[in-house]
Amino acid sequence: MLEKDFKISRNISEKIYKKHNVIEEEVYECFLNRDGSLLKDSRLNHRTDPPTMWFIARTDHNRLLKIVFIEFSDGRYEIKTAYEPNEEEVKIYERYA
Repeated sequence: MLEKDFKISRNISEKIYKKHNVIEEEVYECFLNRDGSLLKDSRLNHRTDPPTMWFIARTDHNRLLKIVFIEFSDGRYEIKTAYEPNEEEVKIYERYA
């Protein structure tokens, strides 16, 4: 998976850094380090076409992050957000992924 497959808008990049102290490199690392399944965000206010997906994985420095994104049919990924998950999100992921 190459960085060219990802789209992280300037606004999202700035938001995840300022609000969650997450840098783009950590997002890439989580995609490469993921070992669980992807989960679909089925909440009504978060539904998109294609669907919004998410997973939890560790960075190369062992930081646990939740990555939320849209995957397009041509293999591109548009990152929506990334942050350290709360306990409930970790439990959901462990249960369903």
